[in-house]
Formats: sequence, C-alpha cells, structure tokens
Amino acid sequence: MSVGYSTTLRNARLDAITTAIGTVSPGFLRIYDGTRPASGGTATTLLAELTLSTTFAPAASLGVLTASTITADASANATGTATWARLVTSAGVFVADMGVGTSGQEVTLNTVSIVITGTVACTSLVITAGNP
Repeated sequence: MSVGYSTTLRNARLDAITTAIGTVSPGFLRIYDGTRPASGGTATTLLAELTLSTTFAPAASLGVLTASTITADASANATGTATWARLVTSAGVFVADMGVGTSGQEVTLNTVSIVITGTVACTSLVITAGNP
C-alpha cells in the first residue's frame, strides 16, 4: 500500500523547493536536450538558461507550487529539442529536475524546438505533490 500525505505536509515539501533555491538572488531554470539523468546527475547539452524570480514561488496551496514569473532567455545557448529542465540556485547548485513540453509537463515552454540565439520562454512551471 502507498503512503498518502496530508495537504499540509505536501505544501511544506513543495515550499522546501523555494527555500532551497533561496531568496537573496534569483536561481535559474536550465533547459536541456537528451535523456534526463538520475536526479542531480550529469546534464546533457544546455539549450537555454532562464532566470527565476528572486522569490521562486509563493507558498504552495493544495499540494501545488506555481512559480513566479520566469524571465525568458533572449539568446539560447544551443540548438536542440528540449526534453527536461533543472532548477538550480544562483550558484548553480542542483535543486530539482523535471519534465518539459508545450503542455502536460511541469515546465511549459513556448516551443521545445530550441534554436541557438533564439528566444526561449517559459509560459508556466507548476509542480504538484500528489497522493497515490
């Protein structure tokens, strides 16, 4: 049987992401191509790096954490197909990995077809801590 968590605990776990990113200087949302490694593992090709708001997200509610505004990357680092993303602190320390798409993933981008020097925008970043 699976473990079910209270909404209070699910919110606290999600709010720990904002705490880990920090509130002194903004962290980053890094977009990659290829196969996502084990959490925190060596990344593939960095396609783009978007800047997070100084406070990554307001407090989680009902087990959902919705990121504050994320600044677009006006000049992508490389050409490729975005398949996953990583949240890091302003110092580049790993916080979390997640899926990327134009819908149906934690990170929603304007396009997954990234072209070097092109603009990459995140239209939403929503993490849900659900129960089984």
